[in-house]
Amino acid sequence: MRLSPVQRIENISSEDFIKNYLKPSKPVILKDFAAPESPAFEKWNYEYFKEIAGEHKVNIYGSEIESLDRIASKPIGQSTFSEYLDLITSSPTEHRLFLFNLLSIKPELKNDIIYNDVTKGKIIKWLPFMFFGGEGSVTRNHVDIDMSHVFITQFQGIKRIWLFPWEQSDLLYKLPYNFHSITNIKEPDFKEFPGLKYINGYEAVIQPGETLYIPSGWWHYIQYETEGYSVSVRALPSSWLEKWRVFKNLVLIRNFDNVMRNLFKEKWFDFKVRKARRKANRAIKRQKSFQI
Repeated sequence: MRLSPVQRIENISSEDFIKNYLKPSKPVILKDFAAPESPAFEKWNYEYFKEIAGEHKVNIYGSEIESLDRIASKPIGQSTFSEYLDLITSSPTEHRLFLFNLLSIKPELKNDIIYNDVTKGKIIKWLPFMFFGGEGSVTRNHVDIDMSHVFITQFQGIKRIWLFPWEQSDLLYKLPYNFHSITNIKEPDFKEFPGLKYINGYEAVIQPGETLYIPSGWWHYIQYETEGYSVSVRALPSSWLEKWRVFKNLVLIRNFDNVMRNLFKEKWFDFKVRKARRKANRAIKRQKSFQI
């Protein structure tokens, strides 16, 4: 497995961003996608969040290793938002918030972020998502089911993100009819999953104020180096191939997998694992043939 650092840029024009990163699907860190004068950088902090939404109930998510056969893991508990913020600031924890969107609960907060939209209006600014995690928490290696282009802006703490192109899905042991890998990408077992020896990707470490652009269909594994939170906005896929993948993922694959899992349970999961291994072995043979 080889990882290259993601390039950092600033003051790029829309034309150059679209030409050099959006169209060729190349990740990049934008240092000024969220304008430095955005009120959020001065206004937002944990005490402020407690004041405006501390009593809201939130679902707590932990390790996703135990839920490999599901598109999303189940919550492991519940607390108030204020209690959760106290938890992640007191000690390292794998606990994360998923699908708790403070920006939907308090929509006025959306006005606190000013975007330098380098996509010429493709960004869906009215639909941001917010993510919180404790130091050491991770999000398993996955592709987003809606195949959107994603812009993740870090506001508190540091995140380390590994990125891999869609074309390496087989080598990553993509679970068929799902959108994540069955491998532990952080501590790879090359004997158990030899395909991982052949993957090439990128590593991005994003600091507060920086934004990582993740192209449509790219795999990403996320680790919280410290506790923190980020905001992501999306741009819809533009090519017909990407749009077909969106329809297939949301309408066909997801529903088909739910039916088969309910009918066959563990047998269906075992079948998918065997299929992932077969596809990886074929991809390894192709890699070896290229090297001859």
